Amino acid sequence: MIEEFPGTGLHIILLFIISRMKGLLTALALVAGSVSVCDAQEKADTLREVVVTGTGTERLLKNAPVQTEVISRKVLDTFGGKSIEDILGGLTSSFAFNEGDMGSQMQLGGLGNKFILILVDGKRLHGDNGGENDLGLIDPHNIERIEIVKGAQSALYGSDAIAGVVNIITRKHQDSGLYLENTTRYGTYNDIRQHNGIGLRFGRFNSYTNFQMQHTDGWQNTSEEYAEGKLLKDSRNKTVNKYTNWQVAERLTYTANKRLEMYAEGSYYGKIINRPQDGKYASCDVYTYDLMYRNASAALGGKWKLRGSDIVTLDVDWNKHAYYYKYTDTTLEDGYDPLGRFTNYYPYFAGQRNLQSDQQRTMAVLKGVFSLPLDNTLSAGAEYRYDYHDAPMRVKGGEADDWTAAVYVQDEFNHLEWFNLTAGLRLNENNGFGFRATPKVSTMFSLGDFRIRIGWSQGFKTPTPKELNYHYLRQMGAKTFYYMGNRDLRAQTSNYFTGGVEWRTDRINVSVTGYTNRLDNMITLVNVPLDAIPEGETQYYGDGSADIVPRMYKNMERARTYGVDVNLAYNITRDIAIGGNYSYLDTDADVYDEKHDRLESVIIDGMAHHRWNAYATWLHRFSPKYRLGIGIYARGSSMRYYQNDGNGKAYQIWKLSTSHDLGKSTSKLSYRVEAGVDNIFNCVDRTPKPLHLGTTTPPTTIYASFSVKFNKGNKINTKIKKQNNYDED
Repeated sequence: MIEEFPGTGLHIILLFIISRMKGLLTALALVAGSVSVCDAQEKADTLREVVVTGTGTERLLKNAPVQTEVISRKVLDTFGGKSIEDILGGLTSSFAFNEGDMGSQMQLGGLGNKFILILVDGKRLHGDNGGENDLGLIDPHNIERIEIVKGAQSALYGSDAIAGVVNIITRKHQDSGLYLENTTRYGTYNDIRQHNGIGLRFGRFNSYTNFQMQHTDGWQNTSEEYAEGKLLKDSRNKTVNKYTNWQVAERLTYTANKRLEMYAEGSYYGKIINRPQDGKYASCDVYTYDLMYRNASAALGGKWKLRGSDIVTLDVDWNKHAYYYKYTDTTLEDGYDPLGRFTNYYPYFAGQRNLQSDQQRTMAVLKGVFSLPLDNTLSAGAEYRYDYHDAPMRVKGGEADDWTAAVYVQDEFNHLEWFNLTAGLRLNENNGFGFRATPKVSTMFSLGDFRIRIGWSQGFKTPTPKELNYHYLRQMGAKTFYYMGNRDLRAQTSNYFTGGVEWRTDRINVSVTGYTNRLDNMITLVNVPLDAIPEGETQYYGDGSADIVPRMYKNMERARTYGVDVNLAYNITRDIAIGGNYSYLDTDADVYDEKHDRLESVIIDGMAHHRWNAYATWLHRFSPKYRLGIGIYARGSSMRYYQNDGNGKAYQIWKLSTSHDLGKSTSKLSYRVEAGVDNIFNCVDRTPKPLHLGTTTPPTTIYASFSVKFNKGNKINTKIKKQNNYDED
């Protein structure tokens, strides 16, 4: 089912679907006039859509000076995604994902995890500061919308925002006296997704408690695996291993008066990944430990409304991301003994666990937004970030830390109705890399329903404590890999240029955006000669030093990505919508070849020239008690290129989803049923491990979910409003 280029057969399938839907489309077109009032409401809703990520201030989507892609609540409800990876991969063409034990291997615009900033309600998602964030920390059933801004956004958001920013806006339940919700989803491979929420309002306090759980037995797309120079036919390794994660989170809000609101929130997250523990080939398809994750977070903050629309916000948060080996059998493991002395053969026993990495982050962010004369909006802020990394087996010396302080200012000039100019500057100071300024300029010209956007911004990212101090050895087959940090690394910088045109009306939105991102000193892990190993370190390898493969973090001389994104969304009627995205991408980078003493031009790993997705949805309310939604979704990619271990094959994947809303919207109780089929045409990548895959998607799967919500707020909203109608003071 996997083709060299995913467009083959696509037109035939689309024509078949359109021919089958022709009668339905004709009938719905005849009644389009009868829903003119609904269409008017749909138009009003579209024109009022507000985004915040591109400028850090609330702007109507159609007037946002920075191109912003939005996945709305309505789209999320119809799609029925089981995870953030599923949602972003299925509804946008810019992202590429491969699920793995260490987290989500993600790409945006040709750049990987560590260059993509993930925000939840404007706050950084905390995970591995070397990349591969665990997106299981985000509950897909608690999302109001997703905003995506591509390109360097370091002037506003600081480090990690060189490829772009993804802001997950969660659902708010502040208008209910009592709000209860439950969603249970079950699918093939014993895939279970559970969500529970409890919202309470008592006086000036508002509380929302969220619980989520995700589980799958995993799947194996192929039993073939290369190991020690041979192709094994019956490996036990799975494409995605069995795992279970869960999270409980609480947010408490106190409204002191009309001007001041304060909050406190926290969460705790656990995950266990079960590795294969029996098999014929002990060197490759058997593990004597599972992976265990423990995350925690706590935050305090508030919003103070000044006169008019001026506001000041303060947020202080702490996050912890730790993972362990949890042993299932006696294991002689490389590591440190209890006295802190290094040994190759320290024993661990079943039930014990061994800390691999504990990364903690503390941040404080102060921000103000102020209205100035001549329709100027000024944003200014300061932040401080401290990172601590405790990894006895993976960091030289066992631990490392890092801090960064920054101030920024941004002005939005809106005096002319047809023109917007936004300019910003951020000044960073890092304890190891000194000062750096990152500017940003964007303009937007409004010509009726047309928008022309042009922008330039710089990115700046210092090496992480992991990249600076990594010190880790790992035996794989007959080879021992020695991973090294590099204290001589230079900070990474980028220049991002973009230009695009958009046509947006109440029914149709079409945009074409071109960009190029030019990076200097991009950091990557490369093979180095044996003599790069520090003197004295080889004593740990005994007589096997000839089999050592040293790898070190190095700066590339230069890297470049450039591409074009095309987006289309068309609401044919209130009920029927079609759309899609296409992304063209090309990359190249210069890597110093130490063996031949020369620069070598290479493609950035994981790049695909062509990625696309398309959808057609029908959402119709048959009665006050029943609404039906049907969606057909497709996504695909051309070949993904890698320097080593083969390229990832092209693919195309189709999905059918249905939703059934039951019960009146004015009732206390409402119900929702979702059901669908994913990977309809059974597109599976059976490339032997550990060669690169185009997709890790499992074979054809089916799923169904049931949701129930109880909302008592309708009867007490008036009382709540009176309680919150406090004096200005």
